[in-house]
Amino acid sequence: MTVPNVARGPAALCHGSMEADRGRDRPHDTEAGIDASWSRPGWRGRTREWRPIAELLRAIRRGRGGVVLVEGPMGVGKTRLLHEAAEAAARAKIAGTDAAGDEFGRLVPLALLATALREPALGSPEPTLSWRALTAEPPGAETVDLRPSLVERLRSRFEERAGRGPLLITLDDLQWADPTTRLALRSLLPELASYPLGWILSRTSGMGDQALDGLYSSLARHGAARVVLGPLDDHAVAEIAADVLGAPPGPDVLDVTADAEGNPFLLIELLKTWELEGAVEVARGGARLTPAARVQASARSRLLRQPEPTRQLLQVAAILGHSFSVDDLAEMLGEPVDGLLTRLTQTIRAGIIVPDVDRLAFRHDMLWQIATEMVPKPVRLALQRQAGEMLLRRGAVVPAAGYLVRCARPGDERALDGLERAAHAVLPYSPPSAADLAVRALELTDPSDHPALLARTMTAVDALKAAGRLTEAMDSARETLRQAPSGPWADRLRYELASIFLLSGRPAQAVTEAENLLMRQDLGRELHDLTELARFQGLLALHEFGRGRARAKAILADRPGHADTALVGALLLSAHLAWEEARADDAFRDLHEAVRLADRGSIGARLAYPRLFLVRCLTGMGRHGEADNVLWAATADFETYGSVAHAATPAFFRACLSLAAGRTDDAAAEAETGLKAADEWGTYALTLLGLAALAIVAVRKGDLETAEQHIERLESERRAAQGELYGSLWSTWAVSLVTEARSGPREAMEPLRNCYANVRDRCWMLMLEPNAAAWMTRIALAAGNHSAAADIVETARQIAHDNPGHPALAAAAAHAQGILSGDATALVQAAAQHSDPWGTASATEDLGLLLINDREAAIEKFDEAAEGYRRIGALRDAARIRARLRNLGVRRRHWTYADRPAIGWDSLTDSERSVASLVAQGLTNRQVAAQMFLSPHTVSFHLRQVFRKLDIGSRVELARIVPEQPGPDESAVD
Repeated sequence: MTVPNVARGPAALCHGSMEADRGRDRPHDTEAGIDASWSRPGWRGRTREWRPIAELLRAIRRGRGGVVLVEGPMGVGKTRLLHEAAEAAARAKIAGTDAAGDEFGRLVPLALLATALREPALGSPEPTLSWRALTAEPPGAETVDLRPSLVERLRSRFEERAGRGPLLITLDDLQWADPTTRLALRSLLPELASYPLGWILSRTSGMGDQALDGLYSSLARHGAARVVLGPLDDHAVAEIAADVLGAPPGPDVLDVTADAEGNPFLLIELLKTWELEGAVEVARGGARLTPAARVQASARSRLLRQPEPTRQLLQVAAILGHSFSVDDLAEMLGEPVDGLLTRLTQTIRAGIIVPDVDRLAFRHDMLWQIATEMVPKPVRLALQRQAGEMLLRRGAVVPAAGYLVRCARPGDERALDGLERAAHAVLPYSPPSAADLAVRALELTDPSDHPALLARTMTAVDALKAAGRLTEAMDSARETLRQAPSGPWADRLRYELASIFLLSGRPAQAVTEAENLLMRQDLGRELHDLTELARFQGLLALHEFGRGRARAKAILADRPGHADTALVGALLLSAHLAWEEARADDAFRDLHEAVRLADRGSIGARLAYPRLFLVRCLTGMGRHGEADNVLWAATADFETYGSVAHAATPAFFRACLSLAAGRTDDAAAEAETGLKAADEWGTYALTLLGLAALAIVAVRKGDLETAEQHIERLESERRAAQGELYGSLWSTWAVSLVTEARSGPREAMEPLRNCYANVRDRCWMLMLEPNAAAWMTRIALAAGNHSAAADIVETARQIAHDNPGHPALAAAAAHAQGILSGDATALVQAAAQHSDPWGTASATEDLGLLLINDREAAIEKFDEAAEGYRRIGALRDAARIRARLRNLGVRRRHWTYADRPAIGWDSLTDSERSVASLVAQGLTNRQVAAQMFLSPHTVSFHLRQVFRKLDIGSRVELARIVPEQPGPDESAVD
């Protein structure tokens, strides 16, 4: 047996489904087959339900995307509705592809989407995935989570496929979809809406699936239409009865059809059973029950009427799933295939089984369910165990687990081994599935078997941690350590506890756990070095660099005695120390060395992501081109070795970089992209960077209400954190900016009080944000605190003196000195050396203020500053310049940027126009991203803004509009 074929071919849909799902009015071939005339006999009562489908098909023909969400109880006609949509799409020249979930295939990651793309699933008979071999040694301590990478690859594949022309994708039985498929749909569908790509998703309702409820609700918030199929009304039931029986039904017929409760499948089964049994007669143009009519559960009776050998075959087939391989069925029954021929032919003639591409399938889920329920539960479990063992013998552990997870028993080592191996196999692709398998194996493990208990706990903790179920992971580790506190697996679990504390935002506990483990004399070298890294990471999170100084120095002095994992941790702490002490060259040296070692080292070393801090330091030093290159390399690392914890990381760091480079709109788009990713993946460790960037953008644009909203969320997240969050100190710069705009300079000093009072915090701030030197000097002077301003200037001067090779630091010191002492030469130097366009404009404005008594010189500098602010969209700063010019008796005309309309082509920002132009040329979002050095998510964000402002919804419409537009209008208006 192999992975279930989740595609439902035409045969499965056409044979019997037409009967089973009556009650659907069939669309007629008007307007390219999309509009419905509902004239075909037998399709009744569903005009309203078809309308969203027709609207979706029309949208696809116009080049727009969209989503329709279908749901309803079993037998109500969902599959038939999807088939009708596919037929209507084909008549409208819309390509189509389909897939359907399967109960026993739900552990196969991305099976639905892989089938829709006609590509092998990750759990196929010859799987492309690999898992760690189970050996006497504990498995690797770090898990590679490939879900973000897989979602990005799927995005590219669907963009490529949609680029060939309009496409309709129908996904049925979504209740059986694996967690990664659901996550991918939630992420991708809103971002693919600009393509001529339509989706119809169908699920059986009433199964208590909160995750699927969340997916439907999320897609509905993004504009998806919902279609709820309920019971047919009495009029439709009467029409269907007339269609099947060939005459209008009499009152006695209608009384009994009420037992079907408006369910199309049950209704048709009942009517067909009456026909077969001669229970209906037609007289005087009407149909009525004969006196000897037997009324029974028709779907069940169809199976019961089969001979015993055929019924037995159907029961075993049902254990294999909705669809099944004939070879698998033969092996389960212990018979040759030719020995099954007669019985299989009987089932096909009876309308129970239908051909389904290269497999057979039950004609309807209800028939499958009935056949399954006819098998007594003990026998059912035994057959499922037999199916699972059959797959294990073939090495297909993931499909086998779909059976074994239901029937494995305590002490069944072969089954438990299969579950554990399957957990390892799917872990990189679907941690939630892996966690369920591993936890089940652990539950069935004998607590007295300490080696097995420790090994399976390790697997479960690994999977639970990757799935974000940190409390469960912690509880499992602690409970097993209570029962089996010694041995190498126990030490590994203690390391896992430290790792879990780090992920859950409790760095102090992580450091304590790591330090206790490092005290053990018999700790193996690999685990020792991993624990050293965990300790360093905890200290970095606590901002307690000095506490790890001696240990980092000792490790770096004995490099041959340590693995790259520990060396990377020591180098990261050493670099942070150097940065805090304003030794830029030393910090860069250590960071470049950490990157080199991580690239050649273990997964543990790579997952320390030393490039991230390198990007942040390069950004602070104004080396934007280098920072961008390193960030793209870091993004590639995330895609290869990534974890959900860092799903939003590239966007946040790119937002900071865009902000420093003066690309204000891109900074906002990247930050929004990062926050969206953080919400999707449930990881918020780096959100302070994104919120701070958004607050700075908003205050520069003069939108103080929005800026305050971002700051409120930022402060809320800082209060909720149990340890120091990355970006906490830098984000106070954003808080101070917003506070000054709202309340004035005195109040703006309060968020930065530690930076004014503490040299360590002051150095850290001025190294990461050189613009802060001038800003903090200016607001201190405005608040009447000359000594605080002098402290800032002295620190900035000392930093620049100690780091002569970094112009950004010299510019920052000159700018602050110029403000404090009224030194025009220093301000000229600052304006020339600033790498940040906002800093350049700010220094030029300060120079204009200094030259205020020389009216013409001041006007010239104010004009230069205003132009600099205008280019980066700093509308509030530009407005302040206009006010200064008015005080000098000069009224400048407002710039187009400031007066940009809310809608229309002229409302687009420069980035939005660039995206629009490239998309209009036929480029995909990923291709546009490569040209503009943005992320595909950010391109999608810009494109949504373009569509909103132009009141369009497709790339086709955009391609028609763009060539008609003039270049960017730089003219001024009054």
